[in-house]
Amino acid sequence: MNKLKKLAIVLLTLLVVGATVGLLVGANTAKVKIKELQVDHLFADTQGTIIMKNLKNHKTYAYNLERGKERFTPESTFKVPNALIGLEEEAVEDEYDVKRWDGTVRQFEEWNRDHTLGSGMRHSVIWYYQAMARDIGAEKMQDHLDQINYGNHDISGGIDTFWLDSSLRISALEQLAFMEQLVREKLPYHKQTMKTVKRIMIDDEQDTYTIHGKTGTRLSDTGLGWYVGFVETKKDIWVFATNVDGSGSTAKDITLQCLNQLRIIQK
Repeated sequence: MNKLKKLAIVLLTLLVVGATVGLLVGANTAKVKIKELQVDHLFADTQGTIIMKNLKNHKTYAYNLERGKERFTPESTFKVPNALIGLEEEAVEDEYDVKRWDGTVRQFEEWNRDHTLGSGMRHSVIWYYQAMARDIGAEKMQDHLDQINYGNHDISGGIDTFWLDSSLRISALEQLAFMEQLVREKLPYHKQTMKTVKRIMIDDEQDTYTIHGKTGTRLSDTGLGWYVGFVETKKDIWVFATNVDGSGSTAKDITLQCLNQLRIIQK
């Protein structure tokens, strides 16, 4: 890709993502009015935020929007951009590309076997995505994070650790904007790359809805849990981003309860 084309892609992506975040935080309230979610009961045992946006009518809901502007480490939610970058840079061939288990016994039994890009996403296999990040390399990784304007772009924490309680940080609003660009296939990647990543993000597929989502959990004493993604129904597509002072499973449970409360899904 020549330098002028690359610069144009970067500027366009910054404008689109920046505009999305600007709308959500009130830069254009004539177009987007954020309605406060009445979900205090869901956050009774934890501090957190959730933001949800309907991509057809731009209807947006939020709980604790101020926290939604605060940046946190993305943890395993970074597997989504990591997969996009890995596919685009041909660090992996496709979602079925196998990496062999190195024999090191890790904390989750499911991690102690060979994995593909797809199974690594579903089971949140850190070692697979760390190996892929090393294959991508720091220079290309930095270039991609700059192109897609992902959080603070900071990979100084190490090529295979920067997203794990380290240097990279992103807010829920920024996660939402990134997810919207993925759903709309407006990121500077091949359409097939984005379609593949959206497919391997499928977390729950029912007759009336499909949820594409990724959890993330900080495993240190200072807990942090994420759930980001989107849900497709017969009528609409909603993107969402949730983080809590807890685990990814807690963030996911709160998100599903919110989706149910708004009758986006029926559990």
